[in-house]
Amino acid sequence: MIESFFTYEFLQNAALAGLMIGFVAPLLGVFIVVRRLSLIADALSHITLTGIAASLLLEKRVTAINEWNPVYMGMVFSVTGAILIEKLRKVYKHYEELAIPIILSGGIGVGVILISLADGFNTDLFSYLFGSVTAVSRADMSTVLVITLLVLAVVLLFYKELFVLSFDEDHAAVSGVNGKLIHLLFIVMVALVIASAMQIVGILLVSALMTLPVAAALRISKSFKQTIGLSIFFGELSVIVGLITSYQLSVPPGGTIVVTAILILIGAIAYRKVSGQLSLKGETV
Repeated sequence: MIESFFTYEFLQNAALAGLMIGFVAPLLGVFIVVRRLSLIADALSHITLTGIAASLLLEKRVTAINEWNPVYMGMVFSVTGAILIEKLRKVYKHYEELAIPIILSGGIGVGVILISLADGFNTDLFSYLFGSVTAVSRADMSTVLVITLLVLAVVLLFYKELFVLSFDEDHAAVSGVNGKLIHLLFIVMVALVIASAMQIVGILLVSALMTLPVAAALRISKSFKQTIGLSIFFGELSVIVGLITSYQLSVPPGGTIVVTAILILIGAIAYRKVSGQLSLKGETV
């Protein structure tokens, strides 16, 4: 694997893009999980799939756009879906969680129609669904780099606001935090990360990379910042082990990355249980 990494450009692209996604996905995932908005990632991933299907359909019908990268169309749909979720949250003020399943259902419905019109699943669409090591180009890696830097800048600039909003929106409003603007900016960042991560993890599995490392970190962390650090560490570990396993077994990387993240989660749960039992024994002694 190491020799191949220095030989093949596509492996370098996949590894570098994967490491960046393994960093920003759990970073945003911490705020998503704490705010109990985990399903947003699923909703936006399905909207992204709709954008990919729309792009592939246009490529078949309009020869002039054959050079378009479907990822960019997926980003447009994903960001649009994020904005629609915010609009619907305002419509259903007392039932804000309804906005997520509405967009999720709409994304699935329109996506199925567009996939059917595009003559069903083909090799390209399959790689977007479950990820592909060979599908990541140098341009894709550059796009992931730009989004990574953008997300990092937003989190660093608005960390205090995001932290307060995650735990107490009423206190944030009293403190003068523009909750609507910050949340809109945050959800747009989530949409961009989901769209950029699909070629590594796959559209159907990208939400797992945002939540599973966070779930593992929550079992053993003792502070919010420690949760962020452990989530990123577990995310990177999942990507590295997943990509190596994917290359060795010649299977889509999305599955191996998610399975690795699940094994890490099981290990964290077991560690917490064992450490709890040991502490109880120590107290009784």
